[in-house]
Amino acid sequence: MPDSTTPATDIEVIDRSLTGSVPLPPTPVSDTAAPQPLAGTRLTFRGWVRSLEIVFVAMLFGAYLYLDVLAAMDASKVKGRFRHLLRVLAKRLLAQEALRREERMVKQAVWLRNRLLKLGPTFIKIGQAIATRADLLPMAYVKELSRLQDEVPPFPHAEAMAILERELGAPIPSLFAHLDDEPVAAASLGQVYYGLLPDGSEVAVKIQRPRLKQTIEFDLRILNRIIKFLKRYPTLFRGVDWTGVLNEFAFTIYQEMDYLHEAQNADRFRQNFHAWKEVYVPKIYWHLTTSRVLTMEYIHGLKVTEAEALQARGLTPSRINRLLARTYLKQMLEDGFFHADPHPGNLRVMPDGRLAFFDFGMAGQIEERVQFLMIDAFFHILSRDVEGLVDDLMKLEFLEADADREKIRPLVGDLFKEYLGLKLSEVRFKELTYEIADVVYEYHFKIPSRFTYMIRALMELEGIGVAVDPDFNFIEIARPFARQYLFKRETRHLRNRIISTFLRGDNHEIRLDKIWYLAKVAAKIVLDKFHGS
Repeated sequence: MPDSTTPATDIEVIDRSLTGSVPLPPTPVSDTAAPQPLAGTRLTFRGWVRSLEIVFVAMLFGAYLYLDVLAAMDASKVKGRFRHLLRVLAKRLLAQEALRREERMVKQAVWLRNRLLKLGPTFIKIGQAIATRADLLPMAYVKELSRLQDEVPPFPHAEAMAILERELGAPIPSLFAHLDDEPVAAASLGQVYYGLLPDGSEVAVKIQRPRLKQTIEFDLRILNRIIKFLKRYPTLFRGVDWTGVLNEFAFTIYQEMDYLHEAQNADRFRQNFHAWKEVYVPKIYWHLTTSRVLTMEYIHGLKVTEAEALQARGLTPSRINRLLARTYLKQMLEDGFFHADPHPGNLRVMPDGRLAFFDFGMAGQIEERVQFLMIDAFFHILSRDVEGLVDDLMKLEFLEADADREKIRPLVGDLFKEYLGLKLSEVRFKELTYEIADVVYEYHFKIPSRFTYMIRALMELEGIGVAVDPDFNFIEIARPFARQYLFKRETRHLRNRIISTFLRGDNHEIRLDKIWYLAKVAAKIVLDKFHGS
């Protein structure tokens, strides 16, 4: 936020009339562009119109969910005469058949997606984030919000050029030999122009939307006020810490708005893949980059979903899919740092066949401790050890430490029984995720924030793979590479996990069935290596 000497914007004038706020990360030090102030009465009016739009959508959606929850509750659990009357009314208004209830939810989810699109950048990003949080909303909403596309009309060219000159501190002709008049892409946070540097280098210049930070900050404060009000209705919250969810989102969106942070992510990713000849990360032009402007090398090529054009160049979908799977297993299991937004617009196959990654505003990190816990879960799934898997879910914080294990164990067992009995070629990651999501929402599991980016990335990857090859199966393609990554980490933790898999109970009884199963896994690794997988 500007200091006391900075003119107030329309958003800030309204902001001062609100109490309570979301704790936000500090403003990036290089974010010096001052929004153009508006005048007097118009400021307050515009701000309150925005507030009412947000409140209308939030309250209408909240009321619908509240009535739906009440209608589904057992009458004995509904306390208070007014709430009991509401429940009776809800049961009358809302059909009780499961099919009709699902149909209503789908319609409501479509309505919500359209309203979020109209509300703009903050809410597009919130919708995309919620699409990976099946612990927060019913499945119908999760599926519909996953279709929320980050595509919005471009803002005026003159404003973009004014921001560019102000950020870089020099006239455009002295910095660029050419810049297109129209952006090549526009999204909720900014838009991208094609340009040439004085030395002839081709560049992509991303310019942030005007007054974006102030708009998002204002929206977050309004949402915080709404959450405080809705806390009066704990049934609606279902034990979810919505204030915490909003704080997590605020931290994430502020990182994504800082283009210096994105540029650092790109450099880190490039270093991680410096030995991979098949992967390319565009060069960052740091002297033309600030927190609101990002200039990088322009990449020619085809989208990964342009299957026919790729095949015409001798690049088969299976090759692209295998390369994508390998890169993400390395990112998640070896580097602990991964590109979290691999949609087709952020991946390009270059003319020489290399796979280029760009747009690193969303990047996830996986601590080594979490990587080891993921290895534990992998072993327990391989060995069909439901008890061990419940332990893993608790350590990974999908379950509370004091959760009722006797109640949880059969749920986990039933969930995985169907999939563990299938061949990997018959399992789709997205279907498995949605199956898990139903259980997560119904039984109040939670999805730790550290896994939201991971789930999003893997679902995006599978979507790309299926788009170019209907028979694509991420889990099946990833299997040999996952085994190699997991078993090549020669650590005491891994050795201990193998030993604990072989032994049972305090008496350390040898589990011959597990030895046989893991022996088959080891043999498969050798065969995969022999066949060049």
